[in-house]
Amino acid sequence: MTSSDFKRPDAQPAAEEHKRQSPELATALRRHSIMMPDSIYQCSGIRIMGTRIKSVIFTTDAAILANNNAQAVLCVYPFTPQLNITQAVINMARCPVFVGVGGGKTSGGRSIQLALQAELLGAYGVVVNAPMSNPMIKRLSDTVDIPVIATVTCEKDDYLGKVKAGAGILNVSAAAQTPALVRLLRRELGPDYPIMATGGPKDETIVQTIEAGANAITYTPPTTGDIFEGIMTRYRSGE
Repeated sequence: MTSSDFKRPDAQPAAEEHKRQSPELATALRRHSIMMPDSIYQCSGIRIMGTRIKSVIFTTDAAILANNNAQAVLCVYPFTPQLNITQAVINMARCPVFVGVGGGKTSGGRSIQLALQAELLGAYGVVVNAPMSNPMIKRLSDTVDIPVIATVTCEKDDYLGKVKAGAGILNVSAAAQTPALVRLLRRELGPDYPIMATGGPKDETIVQTIEAGANAITYTPPTTGDIFEGIMTRYRSGE
């Protein structure tokens, strides 16, 4: 009998083996972690410095940063970017972090310095708001050795100019119009350009955004207040 004739007693046909579910382990104390919707993992992902990223959680909440299974963090917020926030989020997160460095009220040399410091602290990318000018995007991309992620909010944004200026990824945030805008960008930029986009709160909208051409999906989790509301309701009922 040759080696090619040998078959393990527990061997399964290839088709059956392919259908096996991934084993999952969970603990009693961590079962309340925020889990990314399974529908997100239908997208192709974006590979950055060897790490493939499909799910991106949009938060700066320390407790949420420590209790989620996202593959990356989107650290942007409606205040002037500050390095102490950048450092805190990078320290708390257990995955790559994309850091906001301005583009609206904050721009110019300050954004350049913030971007360089974010890279030195370990950020995987710097995010700029939609108003940031293309010359500033060019300065940023020439300064840092991590991707510049340019936000696009509507069809009127000069997305082609952003790409030519050096944006390595476009981040689409167009509310209900996100799938349509992603579809437009994919048609204009071709199949290989990286696109990240908001997926909305439902599997249906996430799938629509992926089918439109998004490579990675950003997900806004419930707030700690929302989570507490459900827990307290159970406590009050005696559970």
